Amino acid sequence: MTALAAADVSGIPHLATVKVRSWKLSITLGIVTVLLALLFLFSPRSGESSFRLGDASSSFTLPVVSVPTAATSWIVWAVLLVLTIFAVWQAYSYRKPGMWLAIVYGLLAIFAFLVWAAADGLVPVTGLLFGAVSLSIPLIFGALGGVIGERVGVVNVAIEGQFLFGAFTGAVLSSITNNPFVGLVGAMAGGVLVAFVLAAFSIKYLVDQVIVGVVLNVLVAGLTGFLYGALLVPNEATLNRAVTFERLKIPLLGDIPIIGPVLFNQTFIGYLMYATVAVVAWGLYRTRWGLRLRAVGEHPQAADTVGIKVNSSRFWNVSLAGAIAGIGGAYFTLVSVPAFTKDMTAGLGFIALAAVIFGRWDPIRATLAALLFGFATNLRNLLSVLQTPIPSEFMAMLPYVVTILAVAGFAGQIRGPAAAGKPYIKG
Repeated sequence: MTALAAADVSGIPHLATVKVRSWKLSITLGIVTVLLALLFLFSPRSGESSFRLGDASSSFTLPVVSVPTAATSWIVWAVLLVLTIFAVWQAYSYRKPGMWLAIVYGLLAIFAFLVWAAADGLVPVTGLLFGAVSLSIPLIFGALGGVIGERVGVVNVAIEGQFLFGAFTGAVLSSITNNPFVGLVGAMAGGVLVAFVLAAFSIKYLVDQVIVGVVLNVLVAGLTGFLYGALLVPNEATLNRAVTFERLKIPLLGDIPIIGPVLFNQTFIGYLMYATVAVVAWGLYRTRWGLRLRAVGEHPQAADTVGIKVNSSRFWNVSLAGAIAGIGGAYFTLVSVPAFTKDMTAGLGFIALAAVIFGRWDPIRATLAALLFGFATNLRNLLSVLQTPIPSEFMAMLPYVVTILAVAGFAGQIRGPAAAGKPYIKG
């Protein structure tokens, strides 16, 4: 709702309230509800769907839960229809739907889809969630780097390049020293180097930030591709055999049913991700550093008048963002695959940038958005194993379709930092 100045017949100004309806959430839920109905109608599946809740590494044994496929799918769909009608009613009544509605609807929609997909099959719930978290780790680091960059006023389109160069330097240094921690530091340095170039051109030389970011992505892709063919391929045994981080299970916490193996049986980079999310979220809203960072990104002129060096603040925070994104790049070669390959990041830097927008430039929300993409990616792999009738080409598109729907459905009604993408010239 928006307040506007108006005047009555006596000429005395007063405030009039203009109500605005927001249909984005209800339209998004309606589209998903219709798609699920069409899926269940034109590709019906029968039998039983089984869900394995336990994990081999857990001390607790949980049963396998089985439900009738067709009946359960339609019952859950009916609940989704009720939630969709409720969202439409709230929008029609000028009420803003609560976040709980989107969360509950999303969980039920995923469950209904999994029940349909797992007809006469088995869904390993713990494995599905563990894979989702693991695939989300580099995206979370990239999204945090994007949040810091845009909050300080620089659009970090070069996350992909920071990923790629971080993966390259991490693999090389880990191979040379046989130490993954040295490789991790090298990956952070690689990310800082790419961010340094982005900051120099966009802040000092006032080049368009988006253009600089795109050019850097292409440059880093070409440079690492050249170095891979000229340096790593002929010296694979010494320069491209990275020592990786091992998974570390936390006693007691790792034995908690379902979530224990998912959250507390990770590598060092996984635990570092938890700490980084917490520190960035706390620092952004609870410290002097965060206050200055947000001031520079929202109103640099006002920040300058109180003594904050705007361009210096932007430069160092963009470098910090590059270091965090470089950790995400390290995941590719120090956890996922113990060797660097050409273009191995596969455009995930752009998905991390989408997570920044979907997450409303907030560290916690951006993390949740990255987890959504990781889940969609791992779900694609599970659907291939379950041999669902969905074409393989569509399953390959699934993570990107989820990202587009998420951004279009929930991020279109918000505004980013006011000075993001705008160079500051001191008058």
